Amino acid sequence: MIGQFRREHGVALLAATLAIALLLGLGAGLIVVTSAETAIGGNYRTSSEALYAASAVVEQTIGELRDVADWDQVLAGATRSAFVDGAPGGSRTLPDGSPLAFAEVLSLANCFRRAPCTETQMNATTERRPWGVNNPRWTLYAHGTLDDLVGAPTQGSAFYVVAMVADDGGENDGDPLRDGSSVGPPNPGRHVIALRGEAFGPRGAHRAIEVVISRYRTDESDPASAIRVRVHTWKAL
Repeated sequence: MIGQFRREHGVALLAATLAIALLLGLGAGLIVVTSAETAIGGNYRTSSEALYAASAVVEQTIGELRDVADWDQVLAGATRSAFVDGAPGGSRTLPDGSPLAFAEVLSLANCFRRAPCTETQMNATTERRPWGVNNPRWTLYAHGTLDDLVGAPTQGSAFYVVAMVADDGGENDGDPLRDGSSVGPPNPGRHVIALRGEAFGPRGAHRAIEVVISRYRTDESDPASAIRVRVHTWKAL
């Protein structure tokens, strides 16, 4: 009788131990799933914030470019935005402490590599840059923190934004550093340029937007009529 009791007690103890182990395993699994979902949700939120930041610098730049008389000066880098935090060279330190090198940003946009682009690489015909010698040559136009852009430093945004400009791929003049010429054969790229906004944030967060814009007068027969900007394409990257 005593032996039977001991055997039953041993079985009960083993069953209880297994049950506890199972519950501990389920608890650990729930913690892992919850942590993963939290991380995924955080990454999605950060990516969305980056896209909004890139959109903000694009919209700001469109407003400025509407009032710039000579887009050739913009494409050549001679005219820059009022929204800059210093010279367009060197690097910046993001709010999370990571570095951002302008030269790498430009190279990645122009030839998809971090090292400086060669003329051959920028002229290469690729799926994303199919215009050869008329491929856009991105030039830095605006840059600074998102807080400075929106004028609300109390927000404490962790994002840094950059805007670049380039001649659009629809040009046919073979000169990617000038807007389309008004002389010679009709040029579909006249008064049309490309704009690229990028946002950089914590933990490597990065989004970009590319747009193509043109400008026109509300009354082409009246040089004093209001100037408008038309957005032809808007692509999130």
